[in-house]
Amino acid sequence: MIKDRHVYNTGIVGNCSFIAHINKDTNIDWLCWPSFEDSFILGRLLDVKKGGEFSILPAEGTYESAQSYLENTNILQTVITSDEGSYQITDFAPRFEQFGRYYKPLMLIRKVEVISGRPRIKINCSLTYDYGKGEFEKQRGSNHVEFTNENEKIRLTTNVPVSHFFSDFPLPLNETKYLVLTYGSALEAPLVKTVEDFYHSTKRYWRNWIKKASIPHFYQKEVIRSALALKIHQYEDTGAIIASSTTSLPEHPGAGRNWDYRYCWLRDSYYVLNALEHVGHFEEMEKYASYITGITQSDIGRLQPLYGIMGNRDLKETILDHLTGYQGNQPVRIGNQAYEHVQNDVYGQAIIALLPLFTDHRFTYKERAGVSYWLDYFLQRIEKTIDEKDAGIWEFRNFENHHCYSNLFQWAGSAAALKIAKQIGDQDIMTRAQKLMAQAAEYIESCYDEERMVYTSARGSDNLDASTLQLIMMHYLHPGSERARKHLEGLERELKTDEGLFYRYLHKDDFGKPKSTFLICAFWYVEALACVGRVDEAQRIFENLMKYGNHLMLFSEDIDEVDGSQWGNFPQAYSHVGLMNAAYRIAIKLDEPLFLK
Repeated sequence: MIKDRHVYNTGIVGNCSFIAHINKDTNIDWLCWPSFEDSFILGRLLDVKKGGEFSILPAEGTYESAQSYLENTNILQTVITSDEGSYQITDFAPRFEQFGRYYKPLMLIRKVEVISGRPRIKINCSLTYDYGKGEFEKQRGSNHVEFTNENEKIRLTTNVPVSHFFSDFPLPLNETKYLVLTYGSALEAPLVKTVEDFYHSTKRYWRNWIKKASIPHFYQKEVIRSALALKIHQYEDTGAIIASSTTSLPEHPGAGRNWDYRYCWLRDSYYVLNALEHVGHFEEMEKYASYITGITQSDIGRLQPLYGIMGNRDLKETILDHLTGYQGNQPVRIGNQAYEHVQNDVYGQAIIALLPLFTDHRFTYKERAGVSYWLDYFLQRIEKTIDEKDAGIWEFRNFENHHCYSNLFQWAGSAAALKIAKQIGDQDIMTRAQKLMAQAAEYIESCYDEERMVYTSARGSDNLDASTLQLIMMHYLHPGSERARKHLEGLERELKTDEGLFYRYLHKDDFGKPKSTFLICAFWYVEALACVGRVDEAQRIFENLMKYGNHLMLFSEDIDEVDGSQWGNFPQAYSHVGLMNAAYRIAIKLDEPLFLK
């Protein structure tokens, strides 16, 4: 891995209402308000000139920066050291329980305190709207700065002299400074006391959340960070979990694969709920399951691969020509055309994602109510679509096929329906589920290449695809079987790199051949190794993958095979889901007494 690889030098803070990206240079590079899907008010990630600024830098000279999370929290600390001294910025989004509910306001807090010397700082704060097409008007208040446009009001409440934001004079940092940015409602409470109370309450909340988690000791610190990152990608109002809080960060420079990931991919439900179940956080599982069932209740015939955080269907893709893009990479897209795609694995994904609600007795009878209705609903959809071609998991835009992966999840979803039907004694569901399993298996077997002893990506195709690793993890292929072993070896020969990274596929698609590996596929590979008993290799590859995180152990979607650069939207929730599931898979295989680990 090359020393000067591209890495995203940001950390994230959030409270399940929003996520802010704070750069090591103190600037807030990305913040969408009032929700994940709305325009950024700070968006330097996509345009340095039109993205606004909220930085707290030394008044002059060079500086060094170090960034870390307060242990077991989503509270970020950035230490700046210059010739004049050093200071620490603590960034967080308040989240804690209050009056029997979670307090999670549209509020970002920045606390600036001296560590040594007598540093002077310059705080710059300018906000934009409509994806950088306009700039908020900035007005002085008595102890605040008001940012307004025709429809929105944002306030910066602070004990920094208000005149500082309207001049070029540096500010001597001779006492702790507090900056509270709020959307809509202003902070109408004593500033210092409120911030300190919110800080301690938020710290306590996150640490209690981790203490209540069930996390094995295998790479526990890394799993904790991934769990914390995943948690704040959930939009708590509805339960939706977004793939990433960013849009249009390129999968590889100049490739044109720049997508908006600020949505919830229903077809990835199984992996997300697996990760949450593994760490024992059932509240998040229930909320996500509620989001899924809410979508199905308003379904008009066919489930989409992805939805908006409110369950909204129309995610029309638009190109924003006025933005330069990340490091000049265009196009910048908002919306995602994949909502129009046919991806038939989604029905099986939904069934197995909801399976714990119906089979895990930690959930009550009331929570399991309506099971026959849901099974019939999903099986009807599989029955209608099992013979269709689709766009597949990788969302090919211009061609369809009978994809092995889609058929696998039709098989697995039907198997889950069969298990539930046996439990409740529904003979009709059992019969239909068994028939669908046989149909799906026939399609899967039509993908088998006898000569290479490997399953291809689709019926009639010679191409290999990392998604077929799931044949092993889903136990379609028994992990101890010769066919599973040979299939894994076939994928390794073609798609694995020397470092254990994995390409999704290597054939041409709508945008040419892929130039970056897909990180979640590498974690799937680790799981597959563990499943077939190659546990030592699984541990070694897992350990090697940890070097592809940034300075805070946050992971991107894509990794360049050549230099180890991070690319794609960041952080990618599903990369963290992959890490959590791979670590769990290895941990249960090891299963040694703690004193021997």
